[in-house]
Amino acid sequence: MSLWSSFLRRSQSALLSRVHITAAGKSMSRTINRTGVFLKKQLWVFPIIAAVVLAIVGVSTRTTIESLMRQNLHSQLETLLDVETAMLETWINVQTANASSQANNPTIRGHVYQLLEAVDPTAENPVPLAGLKLHAQLQKDLAPALSAGDYFGYFVADKSKRILSASNAELIGQKDIPEYDGPISHALEGEPTISVPYASVIMTRDDSGKVRTGVPTMFVCAPVRDASFQVVAVLAMRIRPDREFTRILQLGRFGRTGETYAFDINGRMVSNSRFDEELILLGLITDEENARSILNMSLRDPGGNLSEGFRPTKRRHELPLTKMAKAAVSGESGIDVEGYRDYRGVDVIGAWKWLPKYKMGIATEIDSVEAFRPVVILRWAFWGLFILLGISALVIFVFTVMNARLQREAQKAAVAAKKLGQYRLEEKLGSGGMGIVYKGYHAVLRRPTAIKMLHVEKVNDSSIERFEREVQITCQLNNPHTVAVYDFGRTDEGVFYYAMEYLDGIDLQSLVEKYGPLPESRVIHILTQVCGSLYEAHSQGLVHRDIKPANIMLNRRGGEPDVVKVLDFGLVKALDEGQQAGLTAANGLTGTPLYMSPEAIQTPNAVDARSDLYAVGATGYFLLTGKPVFDATNIVELCHMHVDKTPESPSQRTSNPISADLESVLLGCLEKSRAKRPQTARELSLRLERCMAATAWSIEEADDWWSRHDRGVAVVVSEASPSIAGSAYDRTYVGGSVVE
Repeated sequence: MSLWSSFLRRSQSALLSRVHITAAGKSMSRTINRTGVFLKKQLWVFPIIAAVVLAIVGVSTRTTIESLMRQNLHSQLETLLDVETAMLETWINVQTANASSQANNPTIRGHVYQLLEAVDPTAENPVPLAGLKLHAQLQKDLAPALSAGDYFGYFVADKSKRILSASNAELIGQKDIPEYDGPISHALEGEPTISVPYASVIMTRDDSGKVRTGVPTMFVCAPVRDASFQVVAVLAMRIRPDREFTRILQLGRFGRTGETYAFDINGRMVSNSRFDEELILLGLITDEENARSILNMSLRDPGGNLSEGFRPTKRRHELPLTKMAKAAVSGESGIDVEGYRDYRGVDVIGAWKWLPKYKMGIATEIDSVEAFRPVVILRWAFWGLFILLGISALVIFVFTVMNARLQREAQKAAVAAKKLGQYRLEEKLGSGGMGIVYKGYHAVLRRPTAIKMLHVEKVNDSSIERFEREVQITCQLNNPHTVAVYDFGRTDEGVFYYAMEYLDGIDLQSLVEKYGPLPESRVIHILTQVCGSLYEAHSQGLVHRDIKPANIMLNRRGGEPDVVKVLDFGLVKALDEGQQAGLTAANGLTGTPLYMSPEAIQTPNAVDARSDLYAVGATGYFLLTGKPVFDATNIVELCHMHVDKTPESPSQRTSNPISADLESVLLGCLEKSRAKRPQTARELSLRLERCMAATAWSIEEADDWWSRHDRGVAVVVSEASPSIAGSAYDRTYVGGSVVE
């Protein structure tokens, strides 16, 4: 309907202009006649134009949103896969470190050396009775480590890959077991490794207590070296993959259908799927007690969605690998947000990575239907709009005539709204997403005032609560360097407004941008006044949370030059109250990234007065150098810098002289740890006053500066760096007021 309103307003404006011009030389009857002809001949095209515009906007919007969603999903999948891979590799490193520690244990190595000496590789039974005794001693000495690391057995193999000792006596003496060959060979080359999960070849007790073969198993292997550091044997410890290995991958489950799993070079799943019950119902897993997908599910593309009734015409082993598995086992890592079929035949999007060192792949996937659900909703929404537009076209002419009449009445009401209570509005100073600011006068006092009112169409419980809270907080503060609120009210028409002192100075952001960096003496003079305003707020348990140059106005007040006013207490946080709950997003960033403290980025709900002092230091840094503390290409990079990077000294960023004591004070404010910063605004003010340049800025210099510059140059100043807030308010500073 906003498009229609725009069209109608333009058409009415053109029509009124034409009527006025014609009336100068023609009769009223001819004017009315021309107006009727215009309405009859041209007004009907408006619905068609609107439909075409809406169609173009709809297609363009949908395409843009789909593209943005794909980019976002691409990033999310990549991040999740990287996190899961990093967690898995960390776990593997821990396991290999444990195995290496035991393999290098002098006692364990001694037993292995004795076993090697006791074994006759040419004998039919290469492990004699003496070797069996050594085996028992080795098993006893390894028991504490196996128990502590949650390992379920071990074996020791010599360089010929013959098993010399094992927790399962069935293995002792065996040689060249295919499942053991890969990890043993890798360890014999001198590097600890871990095997891909496989089905056990010996009788092993599973989680249910049954002893059987085929239990999912994996080993971590480490080389045993002799005194000359040569590899003489391999120590392997058994791990159950359905414990930590699978649990790590299950952490990658997201949404209703998202899952992360591992697979081997044959495209066989070596961790559990989240769809085991569904796979049993589809007949892809045998319907047995404790049946699981690990080692039983092959990543084959059935050619259609099995859950929707599709049945392939080939046996499972004859089907091709899924697109993801085929690419991964060939050594390729990738991300696909266009969609492909998974092992159930369901369309999914996913990311995968092949780990050649372990001959294993990791994949994370989510059903396309769930991933792109917002796009489907959007598509139906646009179709609904098109249908509604077609219906509306039948009556648009009547509504247009009615709208013209209502528009005239609204214009009269707008003129009448120039008077709010006892305030008469004059010029409009600015507007933003939530409010409008006028310059006005009290009807009796005739005092110039900045009057801020909420947009009528934006009035809701949340905006009113935010608006009233800003007034209430600011009214609690009486410091001369805090912008003063005079009045608050609501008109009979439901317009909320408040009146505050009118400032016609310049904010510090514009001051530096227009006139360059400030001398250090003036910076100290400004910052001490800011500290005065903040000290009062902090003493009442309030944290500003958005101190920055654009929120600090420099004025000439009461004949005094360089008087500072701190603005915008709309984001203030009450440390001892829960009244702010719901006004901003939970745990969301609130503030301006260029001036946010590390704790405001990492733990937004834990900010305190020292967070404001960090911003004061960053503001002083900007005033001295004309540059922010950190330069970054995006918000994420900037936040990382605030958290981790040590700022350069201001003297390294500018050619202007800066005293060491002032530089030390500012860098002290920018400490990452709050405990190392000044603890109160009063303490910071005292430190600034002790600087050598603190008294150098005189009132004569300030008067001279203001006499040489036009006071009105910054009556309207747009914020240089946008704030991040839960409700995404736009801000414009207008004569000392904040338009939201």
